[in-house]
Formats: sequence, structure tokens, C-alpha cells
Amino acid sequence: MTAPVFVVASLELPPGSGGEFVLDGPEGRHAVSVKRLRPGEDVVLTDGRGHWAEGIVKAAEGKDRLVVMDLESVHEEPAARPRITVVQALPKGDRGELAVETMTEVGIDAIVPWAASRCITQWKGERGLKALAKWRATAREAGKQSRRVRFPEVGELATGKQVAELLAGADFAGVLHESGDVALASAELPTAGEIVLVVGPEGGVSPEELALFAQAGAQAYRLGPSVLRTSTAGTAAGALLLTRTGRWG
Repeated sequence: MTAPVFVVASLELPPGSGGEFVLDGPEGRHAVSVKRLRPGEDVVLTDGRGHWAEGIVKAAEGKDRLVVMDLESVHEEPAARPRITVVQALPKGDRGELAVETMTEVGIDAIVPWAASRCITQWKGERGLKALAKWRATAREAGKQSRRVRFPEVGELATGKQVAELLAGADFAGVLHESGDVALASAELPTAGEIVLVVGPEGGVSPEELALFAQAGAQAYRLGPSVLRTSTAGTAAGALLLTRTGRWG
């Protein structure tokens, strides 16, 4: 899709709307005052859950009201298969949002923040809730920017035990680690189902965590000859998986 994407709560048009939709609030302000859309330009409206509709700008009113016309049919983009989930250990500073942003851009389906034992950053109390909200807002904005209509799900903060449970239910489970005897580029991947990949923190995945994940069926895989930062490893690995599974075919 080449038209700019805007997020709405629902694509259900009220009776008698004639295929017109009013985009207001923050999204309307972005369309009118930032993007400066004008009558005749194409737009895409989506709920971020796979439903989307194409329309044409009829009018830009004030600073935050965009009238869209010709919204006659709502499409649904099916969930991609295999589904790719990245368990992302908490990076330092704002590099967590960077990881979420770039993983969203390449097409990761779900991101699970993980409180690894060697994480310097810890999400606790109100600070943790705000950090999670930032990750989710980042995924939403990056989804719009990359013209996605199905945004990645950003789960609740997971413990090592919860990550192990997630890995145990996957069709392919792996941990990015330099100790891996097999390259991720040569791993045998499923064509459907669920792929779950764990990215450790700056200090690495601890031996205890590696053992726990191995018991859940997750093998250690190396990505390449260099060691990537935790904020970029998930994006690089995700691109590799998307290519090898044919989703980038």
C-alpha cells in the first residue's frame, strides 16, 4: 500500500453515512496539520487488527478533521503464517523502543518484553507500566509508518518461566546465542504455526536461562560472525526468518 495509513477504533460506518467517514482527534490532526492531506488524495483507514479500507479525502476542515469518502468495502488481511514472535530482553534506555520500531517495520507479528536475569533495566510499578505503554505506542506508530494494517501485539512483561512456557508451545523455538552450533540461516523452519525466538540482554542469556529454555525445546542458534546489540538482533533475525519462510518472497 502506498497511501498513508490512519488508525480508527472501528471501520463500521453508521447507517446513512453514504460511505463517508470523519477522521478527527489526534489522527485527524496528524492527517490535516502534519500530513497536510488535501481533497482527492488516497488514504487507508485501519483498526490495526487486519481490517482496512481505502478512501479518498473529500475535505480537510480546521486543524483536526478529515472527511473521507468512498469507503464502501472493508477488507481483512489474514494473519501471516508462520507467525513470528520475538521475546525481547529489556535493553537500556530508549533502545527498547528502537527494537520495537524496527521489528515492527520488518514485519514481526508479536513482541514479548522479557525481564532477563542480566537485564540492567527493570520494569517495576508505575515505571514499568509507562515503559510498556511506550512500547505499545511505538508499535502502533511504526505500524502506521510502515503501512501495516495488522500491527504487532506487544505482550505483558514475561518472566523466564513464562518465556519457557511460550517456547514449549511453539512449532520452532530458538535462542540467539553465540554458543549455538547451528546457524539460524540453516535451521529447519516450519511453513505454518508459530516461531518463537529469544533475544537476550546486553549481558547475555545466563546459563540457567539457557538450560531452562533448552528443557522447553529451544535450541541455541548463532546469527552471524559478529555479535549484535540486543536492540538490533531481533530485527536482523526477524528479517532472516521472514525471508527463509517465504513471507518475503
